[in-house]
Amino acid sequence: MLHPAHLSALFELCRRSLVDGRAADKVMADILKADPRRGSRDRASIASYGYDLIRWWRTLSFLSDVPNTSFEVNSLHKRIAALMLWKNETLPPWREFGHLKIHEIQHRILDLPKQPFAIQESYPDELHSLVAMELGEAWPHIGRELNVPAAVHLRWNTLKGPYQRHLLPEHQAFGPQRPHAFLLTDRKNLFSLPAFKEGYFEVQDAGSQAIAPFLQAEPGQRVVDACAGAGGKTLHLAALMENKGKVIAMDVHGYKLEELRRRARRASAFNVEAKEINKTNLNRLRGSADRLLLDVPCSGLGVLKRNPDAKWRLNRDSISQVQKIQAEILENYSEILKSGGKMVYATCSILPSENQNQVEHFLSKQPNFELEEECLITPGQTDGFYMARLRKK
Repeated sequence: MLHPAHLSALFELCRRSLVDGRAADKVMADILKADPRRGSRDRASIASYGYDLIRWWRTLSFLSDVPNTSFEVNSLHKRIAALMLWKNETLPPWREFGHLKIHEIQHRILDLPKQPFAIQESYPDELHSLVAMELGEAWPHIGRELNVPAAVHLRWNTLKGPYQRHLLPEHQAFGPQRPHAFLLTDRKNLFSLPAFKEGYFEVQDAGSQAIAPFLQAEPGQRVVDACAGAGGKTLHLAALMENKGKVIAMDVHGYKLEELRRRARRASAFNVEAKEINKTNLNRLRGSADRLLLDVPCSGLGVLKRNPDAKWRLNRDSISQVQKIQAEILENYSEILKSGGKMVYATCSILPSENQNQVEHFLSKQPNFELEEECLITPGQTDGFYMARLRKK
């Protein structure tokens, strides 16, 4: 249940995320840590309403009859009231709501189904047009799925031994196609659990868990994860390789590699070596890898379920910029692979221009590579991902 004391936290979240452009999850973490007096219910309420406000910002602007660009306190109060009424909640008699014309909001709620898709489903016009042009008739369904909050999935760490149900929080198996993926059914603070601290499981979307196996890495091989970040897929690769061989995890950000090293120690992933991306390291790795994972920077359109703030930062220019980076990474980093080796190009995007088109362009310039298989996971039970496995002849 939302309380008046939470309003200032919600205002800070929206301002710092939507105006300053900071990632909402980082802002949320800072806000919740700032007041240790808040209990678990308070934190859950702030998180729930906060992400709903960000996810449905444009829809709520329409329902409350305020401009999208208005970030005043009174405008936020109107949006919160509209959200509560839209969710069929009883509006509390707060002084912040005393000036509202409730019947006007209720009338606009009834009128919402007649509005354009971008207003109904809360997308910026430019982003809606761009995605609709690429996805065509598939976009309305996908656009709605992306507004369904993400489920929490776990991955059992096989380096710690066979699966033991009692070591995981309440969960159910995701399905036979992801044997070590589980759906969390009771949300709680996972990171405080002894089993997490001891490395028995990682928090990783079940769709993301499809990428490491797709690389077909084998124990004893030399594998390079060239865009490793904090190492979710690196750790999965280490487990699939049974700690045999080597996984070289690379990133341009040293702080991410420090986090990766810490996670690898917790997971008992002893075959992981973290290296910063620089010209010297890339030259030393040239022609040395049996397997190469390129989980490249992308628009992130496939993961809007868990990062709804990203859609307010995406536009044609930002997407064009990441497409340029993707092409450069494919061309330059593919030299790490040895003859006969395989690499996977992966994104968390759903746009063909970031996925199939990039692979086709690369293959047109690199006749010594061939496409073995590609897979698109559309948002639904999981986030959205694309992956293509290529073999160097």
